[in-house]
Amino acid sequence: MSASFSLDEEVRLYKTNAEREKYNSLATLFGIITAIHYLENAYLRDSITAAEYSPACSRLLSQYKTMLKLVGDDVPSIEEFMKRYRMDYSAALERVKVGVPATVEHPTDSGPETAKWVAETTQSFITFMDALKLRLRAKDQLHPLLQELVTGYARFKGSKDWEGRSRMVSWLITLNAMKASEEITEEQSRQLLFDVDHAYAEFFRSLSGKPTESS
Repeated sequence: MSASFSLDEEVRLYKTNAEREKYNSLATLFGIITAIHYLENAYLRDSITAAEYSPACSRLLSQYKTMLKLVGDDVPSIEEFMKRYRMDYSAALERVKVGVPATVEHPTDSGPETAKWVAETTQSFITFMDALKLRLRAKDQLHPLLQELVTGYARFKGSKDWEGRSRMVSWLITLNAMKASEEITEEQSRQLLFDVDHAYAEFFRSLSGKPTESS
């Protein structure tokens, strides 16, 4: 019985334009996660500097979040996606879960503390706390504000040892794992406001040179 197709013919995964776009998006997501994996390893091995790593990682994380919206229900979770395509990239998985570069999650003590940074970070604290008091609860409302706050907070010497930083990073991870339309509960909102208010007080105690208090 003769074959009804040529062995040299390209096998397509799709039959419609919509299916083609879906597979293109999945392929792009695969490529972004792979790039984050190699970037993380390069930074951990000191193959690139923090100045090179930070903007590259921020750009890739932004692209990752955009692609995650495009693939929608085709990717129930990033863990399932990586398992499906046999991606043993633990560093990349950790980075996309956190949602910010390692230089923000684990800041160094380098860099001067300027009045501009203090003003910007103070404004970020106030904006985020006001958002919670105004009963904003959705991930797409809170995540950008908290990410900006954590990024500014990480600029200051000694911030890696502040209790408030670890709390805010933990909340950032929680929000990052949610879908854009999902909302935190009233109990979570109250706890988040308490933790951010604690970090705010700790921030100013550190700037004034007073010892921080643990709770």
